[in-house]
Amino acid sequence: MLEQSPTLGTNLKSNKILLADIYRAIRKRSEMICKPLKTEDYVVQPIVDVSPPKWHLGHATWFFETFILKPNLPGYKEFDADYNYVFNSYYETIGTRVIRTDRGNLSRPSVSDIYKYRLHVDEAMSRLLDGEISQELYELIRLGLNHEEQHQELLYTDIKYILGHNPLFPVYSDFLFADTVPLAEVDFITIEEGVYEIGYKGDGFCFDNELDRHKVYLQPYKIATNLITNQQYLDFINSGGYTDFRFWHAEGWDWVKTNHIVSPLYWHLMEGQWYNYTYGGLKAIDLTAPVCHISYYEAAAFAEWSGMRLPTEQEWEVANKQFDWGQRWEWTNSAYLPYPGFKKAVGAIGEYNGKFMVNQMVLRGASLVTPPGHSRATYRNFFQTHLRWQFTGIRLAQ
Repeated sequence: MLEQSPTLGTNLKSNKILLADIYRAIRKRSEMICKPLKTEDYVVQPIVDVSPPKWHLGHATWFFETFILKPNLPGYKEFDADYNYVFNSYYETIGTRVIRTDRGNLSRPSVSDIYKYRLHVDEAMSRLLDGEISQELYELIRLGLNHEEQHQELLYTDIKYILGHNPLFPVYSDFLFADTVPLAEVDFITIEEGVYEIGYKGDGFCFDNELDRHKVYLQPYKIATNLITNQQYLDFINSGGYTDFRFWHAEGWDWVKTNHIVSPLYWHLMEGQWYNYTYGGLKAIDLTAPVCHISYYEAAAFAEWSGMRLPTEQEWEVANKQFDWGQRWEWTNSAYLPYPGFKKAVGAIGEYNGKFMVNQMVLRGASLVTPPGHSRATYRNFFQTHLRWQFTGIRLAQ
């Protein structure tokens, strides 16, 4: 894994020298992630939730061009006017765009064109960063860098889905990550009843959905010190967990039956032995590693089968200093909703998080593919209940 980059605080004066270095490091990391790919791998879109790697590279670049360079660098020459249509993701304020399901149809622009685009924007950003920058622009650049780091995590997960659904199970990198970190026995810690504060506090970066910091009242509860392992999840499978409706939400049970789900994503039963696809290819499942690539439906069903439950995001945040986290994004039992005092920014940037606060559940923590320095205890990730391609896991509460 690449070394951790220094982080940027809120004060422009104390961070101006670091800014250009951090910009270059983050942009380079995106290209390093794609280095093991073949040209053909850059274009594939197997499902709507997985974007082609070249689209990620182009979109993150479009963000800097559209929101930073065009309004703030005098004389900046747009690389290609059509790219605004191709690489706009969901910003209604900016205009029309290629629909999400059609990103895999973009044989053009070519991969080489995308790298030329990145170079063009990076050179312009160097000129911008050499000049005077307002505090407002500095904060927008910080957002752009954190936005690219989000897409780095998506690059890793989307690449795994693309290669993991190739019938040849090709190796991406052997071995980029140690994806098998043995876990100790699960123990529980007790958190006393009380009023606690949650939400971001500090001078580093946070997304708007981590604000405002506020008080919550919690009943006494227990939360596990470790994630659920593959062995524990296999026990759920072997006991008939996927065939007993009593453990499932009605919507989850429909999902299981409709999609014939019998195991986590990437698991394959071959001649009586369970294997799973990893970045190093198809391998026998490491039973001591934390279970991964499961939906909220599966996490909730496992918790019900265990006689326990998933923690709320408030419980998770209050207790996080008392357990290790960061191997898997952890499903919580909390719907993704605004905090008290949450406000959308004006314009296109206001579309960043608030518009998605419906029909999604919160995940907490980070994962092995979260960029260095990008994780924090207040980070609120969020996905629909059926999605599994992220590095998701289970921590229990009671």
